[in-house]
Amino acid sequence: MALLLGFLLLLGLHGDTMSEGPPPSSTYIPDGLEFEFPPTNYETKDSYEAGPTGIFFQIVHIFLHMVQPNAFPEDILRKVVQKKFDLSTDYEKIIYYEIGIITCAVLGLLFIILMPLVGFVFSLCRCCNKCGGEMHQRQKKNGAALKNYFTLSLLVICIFISIGIIYGFVANQHIRTHVEKTRKLSESNFNDLRTLLNATPGQIDYVLDQYTTTKARAFSDLDNIKLLLGGGIFEHLKPRVVPVLDDIKAMAEEIQETRETLVEVNSILTDMRHLSANLSNSLSNVKRNLEQALNDPMCSVHPVMTTCSNIMNSLRLLDGSIDFDQLPSLDEQIGNLNDILQTNLSSLVQKGYKSFNAIPGIVQNETVHVVSDVKMTLDSIGSDIKNISKNIPIQDKLSNFIRYLNDTENYIHRHLPTLEEYDSYRWLGSLVVCCLLTLIVIFYCLGLLCGTYGYNQNATPTRRGCVSNTGGIFLMVGVGFSFFFCWLLMTIVVLTFVVGGNVEKLVCEPYQNKKLFQVLDTPYLLNADWKYYLSGMVFNKPDIHLTFEQVYSDCKENKGIYATLKLENTYNISEFLSIKEHTGNINNNFENMNIRIDNIVLLDEAGKRNLMDFSSSGIDKIDYGAFMAATGKNPTKVNLLSFANDLEVKANHLPQGNLKQTLKNNAGILRNIHRDEIIPLQKLMSAVHQKLKDLQQKSSGLGVKVANIILVLDSAQDLITNQISTIIAEESKKYGNSIMSYFERYLQWVKISITEQMAACKPVATALDSAIDVFLCSYIIDPLNLFWFGIGKATAFLLPAIIFAVKLAKYYRRMDSEDVYDDDVETIPMKKYGKC
Repeated sequence: MALLLGFLLLLGLHGDTMSEGPPPSSTYIPDGLEFEFPPTNYETKDSYEAGPTGIFFQIVHIFLHMVQPNAFPEDILRKVVQKKFDLSTDYEKIIYYEIGIITCAVLGLLFIILMPLVGFVFSLCRCCNKCGGEMHQRQKKNGAALKNYFTLSLLVICIFISIGIIYGFVANQHIRTHVEKTRKLSESNFNDLRTLLNATPGQIDYVLDQYTTTKARAFSDLDNIKLLLGGGIFEHLKPRVVPVLDDIKAMAEEIQETRETLVEVNSILTDMRHLSANLSNSLSNVKRNLEQALNDPMCSVHPVMTTCSNIMNSLRLLDGSIDFDQLPSLDEQIGNLNDILQTNLSSLVQKGYKSFNAIPGIVQNETVHVVSDVKMTLDSIGSDIKNISKNIPIQDKLSNFIRYLNDTENYIHRHLPTLEEYDSYRWLGSLVVCCLLTLIVIFYCLGLLCGTYGYNQNATPTRRGCVSNTGGIFLMVGVGFSFFFCWLLMTIVVLTFVVGGNVEKLVCEPYQNKKLFQVLDTPYLLNADWKYYLSGMVFNKPDIHLTFEQVYSDCKENKGIYATLKLENTYNISEFLSIKEHTGNINNNFENMNIRIDNIVLLDEAGKRNLMDFSSSGIDKIDYGAFMAATGKNPTKVNLLSFANDLEVKANHLPQGNLKQTLKNNAGILRNIHRDEIIPLQKLMSAVHQKLKDLQQKSSGLGVKVANIILVLDSAQDLITNQISTIIAEESKKYGNSIMSYFERYLQWVKISITEQMAACKPVATALDSAIDVFLCSYIIDPLNLFWFGIGKATAFLLPAIIFAVKLAKYYRRMDSEDVYDDDVETIPMKKYGKC
């Protein structure tokens, strides 16, 4: 039923359902745009675990493989299906395949026939005091050893029989427990199938509704065309345009800074000339005062004369070392810069920036109609995609199958109580069988227990105790029950063995290794005119390679109905979802956009002329060497502090008087001159030196710099003026491809969802597994095989148990006579006296 149900589900869904081959190999995913197919959760487990009893089932499988090692008879099954099987000619193949089972069944039948016959003969024989029926035990030297041997052997056999009985109890309870779970298993499978049927329309709607997300992302990009397309064009031009504008801006600032530097240097030079003149006057005054002081009469006295002479000779050093009036004037360069600054180059550069930065806005204004047309096209695509669900008659197919599913479920629920009722009868009968064997084992065990504990080795056979005698009776009762029921037990074993073994080898095992599907997939097997039966049923095209095994495997892997049934042979989703006409219109709109970006001037002729005037302003022709040499010297020929200190030292060696005091006073004046005039002058000289040094570095190669800037500027302007259309076309194509990539990604996801994920048929394979692999094989056949395996083993061991029980009973029961030995070793049978 579940097999039929599964295939009807596959056929019911195929209709005009969509499918596509393997998904495109592209893995491109637009940023921020990702789709995820909603998962479907099912109740039924993917696999069945037998639990601790699984090891028992494995033992039975090994036994069956030993008994029946032959491969699955595919040829015989094909002949049976094609109704070409002839028992008269093919019986040898059946016998060859079934030889193991037939052999075991024949042995079982011999057991069934012979055991009652042997039991009957044995009973008659004992009634005639034969076959151990005579209540006389002959004494033997090894009697104790034989008794122990028989006891131990019977005990071991009872253990083996008990293991078989345990197998029977476990198998019997396993069937009952799992038959009770059949209702839950069937409900779980039906719920999963119903979930599959109910979820599929919602999945279709979900997939189609995701177009809204895609369209919203495309609309967002269209609304941001200023940043995306205009920004793209802007970024394409930026590396060529912005650096040259930055250079011109820096040059404008450099012109201003150069003019300020020259003005400041000119001002400082004026101050330096003034300070230099003051310094010369101050030094002249000191020099004159010292000359007058050295005319003192004391200078004519030895040794003062020598000191005065030295001081007089050093006065020639008290002069300035620099004539700042000889330095070239900077007025011409300052005048040139003032003329250059009459044109506001910074303002012209800002106009260039503003003009270039306006490109995104221009693009937005120029593409208003294009954006509107593309949005209308995308809306029409959305309408076409939403009509897909109307073109797929899947709801009608599903509604028909849901009715069939409900009818099937009602049928199962209606007959499931009957199955449970019959199983209760089976459980009770199997329990009786196990209990009969258990009763026999109990008799044997009681016999062993009473016989062992009641046995007295000092007692003669005619004087054995009641407990020992009772043990022997229990053993014989067990023998009687064994003869009475063993044939019935073996009959049950043979019947269940033949049925269970063949179902395992002909249904369960080939189902698990898929050989059963391979037989069904044999070309022209189920229909002589169809190469592949399943494709003939689904498409009425029997040449399409669609097999039961492939459908089952795909459903097992939870693939969609479309890919599983290869429905692309009837409905090609690629053609239906093709939007080439719309995408062609969109691409044409973007490629043929007439975006006019003109009147963008980075720097006009006045600005260029301003740059060229700056390069010819003479800044680079200033005699920087003269300035560097002048400002790098010491303002005086001698260090005034050293001169003053030396003068004071010499004065200290003179005797007290006006000369000494005058020299000291002039030494102090020199220190004041150094502090008040030399140090400020040195600071001004250092400032001029550094400023002119920096200016020299900046102005070095000024003409080349300006020429390069103008060259790059002209190149960038040419790019904007003459090559902008190519850039616009390139960026427009890139922008259009970005918009279309959203829909390509969406359509790719739609194809994958429909072909691989939508209406995933795993519940069908699970239902088939539940019916055959779980219910039939795991719930019924595995425990049934374990039942006959355990009961058959226990029944087979009844035969040696009978032998040993009969032998052992002689050692436990009280005899009617015994052997008596006299001196000449004659044996005289003696009758026993007294009864228990």
